[in-house]
Amino acid sequence: MGKKEKSLFVCKNCGHTEPRWLGRCPECGSWNTFVEEKAQGKGSGTKVLEAAVPVPLSSIKNEVSARLNSGIKEFDRVIGGGIIKGSAVLVGGEPGIGKSTLMLQIASRLDTKGRILYISGEESPGQVKMRADRLGLNVENIEVLSETGLSSIIDVLNNVKPVMVVVDSIQTLYAEEIDSAPGNVNQIKYCTQKLIEWIKMRDVILLLVAHVTKEGLIAGPKVAEHMVDTVIFFDRGEADVRFLRVNKNRFGSTDELGFFRMTERGLKEITDPASLFLIHRNGSLPPGVAMAIVYEGTRTFLVEIQSLVVPAKAGISRVFSDTIDPRRVSRIAAVLEKSLKLKIPNMDLYVNVAGGMRLHEVGMELPLALSIYSARMNTPLPPSTAYIGEVSLSGEIRSVSHLSKRIKAGSDLKLDKIFVPEFSGEQFAGIAGAKPNAQNKSRNENRVLRVKTIKDAVKKAFGA
Repeated sequence: MGKKEKSLFVCKNCGHTEPRWLGRCPECGSWNTFVEEKAQGKGSGTKVLEAAVPVPLSSIKNEVSARLNSGIKEFDRVIGGGIIKGSAVLVGGEPGIGKSTLMLQIASRLDTKGRILYISGEESPGQVKMRADRLGLNVENIEVLSETGLSSIIDVLNNVKPVMVVVDSIQTLYAEEIDSAPGNVNQIKYCTQKLIEWIKMRDVILLLVAHVTKEGLIAGPKVAEHMVDTVIFFDRGEADVRFLRVNKNRFGSTDELGFFRMTERGLKEITDPASLFLIHRNGSLPPGVAMAIVYEGTRTFLVEIQSLVVPAKAGISRVFSDTIDPRRVSRIAAVLEKSLKLKIPNMDLYVNVAGGMRLHEVGMELPLALSIYSARMNTPLPPSTAYIGEVSLSGEIRSVSHLSKRIKAGSDLKLDKIFVPEFSGEQFAGIAGAKPNAQNKSRNENRVLRVKTIKDAVKKAFGA
């Protein structure tokens, strides 16, 4: 009798392996994520390994490959100024958000004369051509391959010798030597590794499209994200607005944000998002609305934070927030309750950012706090006023980065008042490009209001 083939249980979320099934992954803490995979043999061949020799770091030459312009400035901005030759980029997003459209637009505009191979595992060549015609793209250098077998794809790559490879999507590929279905943990890891090995040896660009889970994470093991050089997420705003955000970048910053608008002719860049997310109203603001001046990457823009406070159902208070971390909302609500004796323990909190923008930076905590206070007291904040600052657990308003640039953005949009932390250590005379004379200093100091605590901010915003 032959030996029984051994199985391992692999976490779909992080790639952690166990010899038996577990309900909860000890590595990432996820529940019910273990799937059974056949253990892969080590092979019968004997491999002679050369002794590893350390190399002095000072003797290594800095040989960074040249960047190629993708033809889309917002994409180049997010990725660090262009696509590095020999790099692997993973692009994730929900179905229908525009991942395939973006890949096709990049392939048609890439600043190179070499051949580009578009590997489509979900669409036929005819469907890809229909999209290219609808978008009005130049597809002269693009070749389409509708194939999901890894060995066949590698053979085609060796024959075509492209300068860029697009795989749409990585979950559709499979290798015959891996005994599991396409999209499983081992298949994704193995196919990604083999493609990266191929492009690294030949200085070729690799763009991988990936599905996302219902939680908004890239499907498959986290180790696939560790293997690539750059991980990009596509987020959807309200209506036709799209956000491009980098979660990992070995060749640049992860703070940049790209803005697009989906049209009949594909993704169009939004080069000036300063007032993109503002709702223009005549007269006073409704209760629960506060404007925040946000700094993302090298961009400064204004967003509107909206809050709603209503009695909790069944006496259990909850926080509903998709665009701001609910844990941050709960923390700010606790600071308001402690510092201002605001009665919100039996209330449900609903928080939203106009336009669907997801906010992570700390500078929006002061406007979030004032928005919740305004909603609870059913009293509107003054119009044409924006707020900047981090809120500590003791209720102090702490300074944030790039404060002068935020002030300038608010001044350019003709805001009447801008609330800033008192201990910022910055002077704001001469903002908005004005020369720092006495008249400008007086005008700007009247516009900028310094606040020390959340109680101070509430008094100055709402009056006594």
